[in-house]
Amino acid sequence: MDDGGEHEVLNSIPPAKTLDPVAHKKHLAMVERLSKGASAVKVSLDPSSSAADAPPPFESTKSFLDRFSDSRRSIESDLFRLRSQISDPGTGSDPKPDLEKVSAAISDLERLVAENSYFLPPYEVRSSLKAVSDLKESLESVNSEILPRKKFSFRNKSSKKERSDQLVIEKSNFTVQNPNFFVRDSPGFRDREGVVLVKHFRRDSDEAEGDFTLADLRSCEIHITGRFRALFVHRLKNCRVFVGPVLGSILIENAESCLFMLASHQIRIHEAKGTDFYLRVRSRPIIENCSGVRVAPYRLFYEGIERDLRDSGLEDETGNWANVDDFRWLRAVQSPNWCVLPEEERVDVVDISASEPN
Repeated sequence: MDDGGEHEVLNSIPPAKTLDPVAHKKHLAMVERLSKGASAVKVSLDPSSSAADAPPPFESTKSFLDRFSDSRRSIESDLFRLRSQISDPGTGSDPKPDLEKVSAAISDLERLVAENSYFLPPYEVRSSLKAVSDLKESLESVNSEILPRKKFSFRNKSSKKERSDQLVIEKSNFTVQNPNFFVRDSPGFRDREGVVLVKHFRRDSDEAEGDFTLADLRSCEIHITGRFRALFVHRLKNCRVFVGPVLGSILIENAESCLFMLASHQIRIHEAKGTDFYLRVRSRPIIENCSGVRVAPYRLFYEGIERDLRDSGLEDETGNWANVDDFRWLRAVQSPNWCVLPEEERVDVVDISASEPN
């Protein structure tokens, strides 16, 4: 049970409506039992550690927040410096490398949240992700002000129309795009249609630190085996994606009518529509601006997947695949944007052992 669940349980106990000392004593005893039970569950979240050597949750959270704050301040400082170049264009330096550096730093900060979210209180996860989102918006603003500028411009009135036409072209394949996401310049599969794409990661691979990107794929089947650091997914339609364990996080933006089999410490999904997710995840999956999402347990197999899951800390089925957090649905009742996939509609175990790399 996470901190949010603990508070919900304790706060749901109705206050005593009588001054009867016996009833009041029973009420206090029940609250104490629940509090002790919740504390015991928090200590045992990590099966590899004992209660004696586990660090206090407050200390762990404080350590994370200190590191997060330092990184955020550094990024904000870089953004401030880039904004100063807008007001003083006479510097003459090319801002593109600095923009790419800040974008990578923001992605690393988001990955830091993902890799530590399993022990953080839900409020801190939400707050940290909101801070990352704000940084992305700031970078997007700076990026749009610096890069599109031209040396000469004689017809200012037409610039808005040209930019509007450009946006229409970019959105032609999909109905919605989130401008806060940046497609990273990492290895991956991009702009393909109607093909099978295969990637095998080796343990000794240091290919861009193991980041991998899937972007602008239509009617494709993707097989990825082995362990790697992070997966970024942008604009997929009618695709089937089968992925081995990811050491850090998986970020998905804009998927329509797809099937995903994913294992990771954190999975965050934006703008998915009519898509099924077969998941094994250390923390609760997060969805936002989604509809028609269905979830089920992970059903992937290839030679060595048991070892890869173990080495990635994902060998245990936590059941979190069914504990989805919908950030756009704050009511106490079940979100209408996701549901558990009925067993009779689930696919069988998918074996991708024979896949040949592209």
